[in-house]
Amino acid sequence: MLKTEERAALIRAASQAREHAHAPYSHFRVGSALRDRSGRIFTGCNIENATLGLTICAERVAVFKALSEGARDFDAVAVVADTERVTPPCGACRQILWEFCRDAEVILSNLGGQIEIRRVAELFPEGFDASFL
Repeated sequence: MLKTEERAALIRAASQAREHAHAPYSHFRVGSALRDRSGRIFTGCNIENATLGLTICAERVAVFKALSEGARDFDAVAVVADTERVTPPCGACRQILWEFCRDAEVILSNLGGQIEIRRVAELFPEGFDASFL
């Protein structure tokens, strides 16, 4: 479980990443920050595409960025959006978080300062993984 100041740092990083979102179609800008157990933080923002099907969410950008830089052991991810209620990850992001961040703390926040904390397994019970192959 993260300390309060560690959560706050992750939320700040996700909020800053949100500013880089490319969302000209939905105008729904999301930022994410993923932390590995050594304390390194990897950020991501959603990036929309005119075809919409090629759009990628902030959470997946952060995970793929971390993986591409050699990180493998994650303990927390923050997701920030400008919404009335906190916004949980979509189904595709939940699958990626399950596969790469199974035991991670998920910190959901909005620009109004509302915070909810979950675990990946709580958001995605009975996830599909390599054990089924």
